[in-house]
Amino acid sequence: MEKQLLDWLLVPSGVSVMVAYHIWLLLRILKHPNKTVIGLNAINRRFWVRSMMEDVSKNGVLAVQTLRNNIMASTLLASTAIMLSSLIAVLMTGGGGGGGGGGRESDSLVYGAKSQLAISLKFFCILVCFLVAFLFNVQSIRYYSHASILINVPYKVSVSPEHHHMTADYVATTVNRGSYFWSLGLRAFYFSFPLFMWIFGPIPMFLSCVVLVFMLYFLDVTFEFRCLGSAVGQRDAKDEEQGSGN
Repeated sequence: MEKQLLDWLLVPSGVSVMVAYHIWLLLRILKHPNKTVIGLNAINRRFWVRSMMEDVSKNGVLAVQTLRNNIMASTLLASTAIMLSSLIAVLMTGGGGGGGGGGRESDSLVYGAKSQLAISLKFFCILVCFLVAFLFNVQSIRYYSHASILINVPYKVSVSPEHHHMTADYVATTVNRGSYFWSLGLRAFYFSFPLFMWIFGPIPMFLSCVVLVFMLYFLDVTFEFRCLGSAVGQRDAKDEEQGSGN
């Protein structure tokens, strides 16, 4: 009973740490995008889309090739996710408890719930995690495919009233949505690692959640380009003033 209490205490605590960190990251992206890597990448993608659409005849091939590389990356993650989902499903339905004394020796390494229901629950959580990663990457492919067509619309035509929805901002939003879904799919892969460690007990699961949050913090937060957003805004304002003066 004491071992099962560890699962009830440490597993929700580890999940809470992961969820709390991502809620904090979401708020930081919304309020201070220039202090996060995701926010800076979104800003730079908007600039990239505008520069690509200013001269479609010159930059069209480069833009499509770049988006195609992103589609290939999303396809790779989606294929990996559905393959791992199938593997987990086979382990769940095939009685993956092992056989003989090997199962007893492996159970001795696990300090926590060891019932068949607990094992099935662990595999089911991992399966859901990979299925979510698959769906996110499929949505990423969808948006990148739309953007590969929209980005070739001539910039002068796209700003006309008849093609109001084909503006550079709309295309940049589509590209950013594809990147956001790709990031979410990658986060689902990250989240599957603590769930995999849960197979060996709640203690490794909780420790892996804490370590993963520390690693993600240094990958998500930027310390060198915090003034980029304000500098870019001032530069755009100066360009508009010069344009209106001319």
